[in-house]
Amino acid sequence: MRTEQLRQEFELEIRWTVFPLHPDTPEEGLELEELFAGRIDVPAAMRRMKTVAAELGLPLGDRTRTYNSRNAQELGKWAEQQGVGDLFKTAIYHAYFVEGRNIAKTDELGGIAESIGLSAPQALLALKQKDFAATVDADWARCRELGVTSVPSHIYQNRSLVGFQDYPAFNRLITGVPTI
Repeated sequence: MRTEQLRQEFELEIRWTVFPLHPDTPEEGLELEELFAGRIDVPAAMRRMKTVAAELGLPLGDRTRTYNSRNAQELGKWAEQQGVGDLFKTAIYHAYFVEGRNIAKTDELGGIAESIGLSAPQALLALKQKDFAATVDADWARCRELGVTSVPSHIYQNRSLVGFQDYPAFNRLITGVPTI
């Protein structure tokens, strides 16, 4: 999605809300096959995701594990306060979905913060002190109120769009008018 293009074309203020996707995942993560055992054909789902990602020009690696994203969410809220929230989200996406890094680990998060010009010690202090835990808790509550059950979910007024989508889909979401 071209966030900046949407902001300009529709004069939008985009609000990112984090979602508790598998919040009970331990720090060491889980194999996707274990997480979705008996519910999802993981290889088929990954093939579909790779196809959609390629169509949208998004990089996507061969991820086999999932990791708890709570610390990354808290650090993302801190990065927003530092004025680099979008840059951090891009770095986290790349670390997790392209490189398969464990974003539950604080040392990984410190390195990601540093890679975008933030202070790793300050980032780790914000995590240690739980400076943004209440903000993330409020986002999770908002997701429950809105009925969000998967990511990414995009909500505009009373309409929603789920999954990675192309620009025309976002245009339809915002205008409520199908594009030809």
